[in-house]
Amino acid sequence: MSSLFPHLLQSFVGPSKVKAYRSFASTPLSTVKRASGPSSYNGDENVDMDWDNLGFSPVPTDFMYIMKCCRDENFIQGKLTRYANIEMSPFAGILNYGQGIFEGLKANRKEDGSLLLFRPDQHAIRMKIGAERLCMPSPSIDQFIDAAKQTAFANDRWVPPPRKGSLYIRPLLFGSGPVLGVGPAPEFMFLTYASPVGNYFKQGKAPLNLYVEEELVRAFPGGVGGVKTISNYGAVMKELLRAKSQGFSDVLYLDSVNKKYLEEVSASNIFVLKGDVISTPPTSGTILPGITRKSIIEIAHDLGYQVEERRISVNELMEADEVFCTGTAVGVASVGSVTYKGKRIEFKVGENSVCQALGSTLVGIQTGLIEDKKGWIFNIC
Repeated sequence: MSSLFPHLLQSFVGPSKVKAYRSFASTPLSTVKRASGPSSYNGDENVDMDWDNLGFSPVPTDFMYIMKCCRDENFIQGKLTRYANIEMSPFAGILNYGQGIFEGLKANRKEDGSLLLFRPDQHAIRMKIGAERLCMPSPSIDQFIDAAKQTAFANDRWVPPPRKGSLYIRPLLFGSGPVLGVGPAPEFMFLTYASPVGNYFKQGKAPLNLYVEEELVRAFPGGVGGVKTISNYGAVMKELLRAKSQGFSDVLYLDSVNKKYLEEVSASNIFVLKGDVISTPPTSGTILPGITRKSIIEIAHDLGYQVEERRISVNELMEADEVFCTGTAVGVASVGSVTYKGKRIEFKVGENSVCQALGSTLVGIQTGLIEDKKGWIFNIC
């Protein structure tokens, strides 16, 4: 393991901010220039879409950003290109051995038309950690942020109006070069594309109904559950489809050793509230260290709640006052019920809930309605 990995991990999970990149937030884009001066947003400039009924599905936008490099080299310079399909060898490392990781972050439009990115530096650090685990080079933090900013700026007309949704940006890093024996690919591609999105779940903002899976597991100690690899998500699809066919919103997984401690939902972290104490499972290798998770912990502290990162048994979950999930895609989603061993337990939701207060604060910061005092917001234009 290189000396870089522990340093990045400490920076990612520790309380300190990555201050070195704050100044980068206000620098001009290197390859995309605004034709006229300051932002002059007009809703009529956007594409013809039903913003009030925007879901979470693929909507191809105008541009994507691509960088390539060879093994044992560094990414140097990428470029914007028109959105299109990409070609790869059938021997590509991503296709044969799943050598790939991805991130997801959002750009939001303020009332004045300007665009904001939420904590892209943290996503860049997490990608570096994942790339280290999967033996891939990764973009520098500056390169990652610049790619996200350029992608959002170039697809400006696809960013929903204020309070109508977000532009979901998907940075993807994978082995694009050909390989036959098990080993790292000889060439890698960093690709950033985007899609306008609304609510992640089809029921919109309605409370989630979770099903606790007792047999299948999402991750195991020593595996890759703690990094955002593509392989983490294919493994949850079968149980997720089964749960949805029975009327559930999503699946909550337990640990692989004891089958009694909470891990995470298919694509989000989970929190439990009892009294004035908010608890969430620790990111100790099998649970993804979510950026939204990390942000909600800080916000909860600011609002006066005690927050504990510890193991939580499923029996303790069933006695909670509130339960909610967090993630870039899902935001902060309240859980209305959890079903375990055929028993359904309901939790407090709606107005005056802690979940609602935390979620409103987060969205306020992300959209510029609440002053960012933490250095989380990066201005695009």
